[in-house]
Amino acid sequence: MSKKNIAVIFGGRSVEHEISMISGIQLVEAMDRELYNPIPVYIAHSGKWFTGDQLLDKQFYRGLPNCLENLDEVTLIPNPEAGGLTILKSANTSFLSSLSSKKEKVIPVDVYIPAFHGTYGEDGCIQGLFEMADAAYAGSDVLASAVAMDKSIAKYVAAQNGIPVLPSVLISKNEFQTSVSKTRSKIIETEGLSEFPLFIKPVHLGSSIGISKANNEQELDAGLVQVFRYDDKAIIEPCVVDIMEINISILDTTEKRIASVTEIPVGTDGVLSYEDKYLQNSGGKKGAPSESQGMANLSRVIDPQDLDPNIKERVQEYALKFAEVINSSGVGRYDFIIDTSTNKVYFNELNPIPGSFSFYLWEKSKPPVIYTQLINRLIDRAIDRKASLASYEKDTGFKALFK
Repeated sequence: MSKKNIAVIFGGRSVEHEISMISGIQLVEAMDRELYNPIPVYIAHSGKWFTGDQLLDKQFYRGLPNCLENLDEVTLIPNPEAGGLTILKSANTSFLSSLSSKKEKVIPVDVYIPAFHGTYGEDGCIQGLFEMADAAYAGSDVLASAVAMDKSIAKYVAAQNGIPVLPSVLISKNEFQTSVSKTRSKIIETEGLSEFPLFIKPVHLGSSIGISKANNEQELDAGLVQVFRYDDKAIIEPCVVDIMEINISILDTTEKRIASVTEIPVGTDGVLSYEDKYLQNSGGKKGAPSESQGMANLSRVIDPQDLDPNIKERVQEYALKFAEVINSSGVGRYDFIIDTSTNKVYFNELNPIPGSFSFYLWEKSKPPVIYTQLINRLIDRAIDRKASLASYEKDTGFKALFK
């Protein structure tokens, strides 16, 4: 049986660019080379796509952007007959010659795995390109990705389906810039938001970028200013004093959706910061790309034995229900908040492409699913879904045009 070519795409035009790089490289390193030829594809901040085996060496990126001249520039065109990545500019690498025909100028790809975090990659944008190209790809489709990456819409969908959420209010950059005082009044007059502290979050980002806690009106204004550096919308929620965060991952297999064990992430100040998630326990200088292990760095308690089983069951029930409602695919991480003073559980957000693909949760599940197996299931599901979609008729002929 011939190996399948699997394009793993990372980087992108997002402030979570670096974290995406870590997730993408981790995934390629864990892939079964007996079954697959991994094709690393890096999308630079400029939006240009590059491929080459140098992309698997984290030290290579120290030479950005000049080092990109040593890679092959490629792209995916929205043409179902393309069959893979179109070569725009060849650097004559051995990697390219082993996978493509210079005459055809195409690198054949069987399945694409987006390893993006944030805008233009996790939010339905690139999924739309895959659909236009009629390509098999891992993860959720356009709609599920878009819903998941809009915190406000995701909370609305959850609430409409009986999944508890905290009260919140949506603020646009435009209304904040028009009148800071009116914006502040709108927030404080919203039911459940009349008292500080409050949380301010970007609506479309993850990795804890732009998140802050406001203890007064001045900090509220400052938090909104920070959010609007990265996003055009902010969501404001109450601060749960006795808070515990609990996460769970859901995997969409060819048979059914299954849940991982839960985890309790540990933050430094009640809020999981970017530093908490990605710069802990790296064994060296903070932020060094060659040392960070992405979400695997985060201090956490996996499958906490002293957590009330009823809470675990509710979290699993809510996550599976949400996944069913939006028809999510691939592997996602569902984040919840527990008010430990009341044991109430609230849906917080969904990460459709979680950092490190949440492999650390699956390795501790029962039965355990090691990262290589997790990748196999993602690929199998992508191929299965592509085959299912191909069974539907798309051409009904010309009837109305020439009537």
